[in-house]
Amino acid sequence: MSGICAGRVVVVTGAGRGIGRAHALAFAAEGAKVVVNDLGAGLDGSTSGEDPAGEVVAEIVAAGGEAVVNGDDVADWAGAERLIRTAIDTFGGLDVVVNNAG
Repeated sequence: MSGICAGRVVVVTGAGRGIGRAHALAFAAEGAKVVVNDLGAGLDGSTSGEDPAGEVVAEIVAAGGEAVVNGDDVADWAGAERLIRTAIDTFGGLDVVVNNAG
């Protein structure tokens, strides 16, 4: 990869599965520090006890990238604020938000 996102901080909502997961992995592969946000719910809204966001973070870290998990609900004002605070507190800033949840 080109490293075009090296040093950038990216938040990806709904990043535990599907296109959000793909976005998180792609940004990380290009050098971004990624906050992987996901509630962990299945497509039907049920909780499965799985940690899809944690799995994505583990995959990024195993590939040599930097990532952190966030399980806040972005539909809630306080949850969205905590998500952004996670990026700033962990990585020192925020450059990109991919609003994929929903």
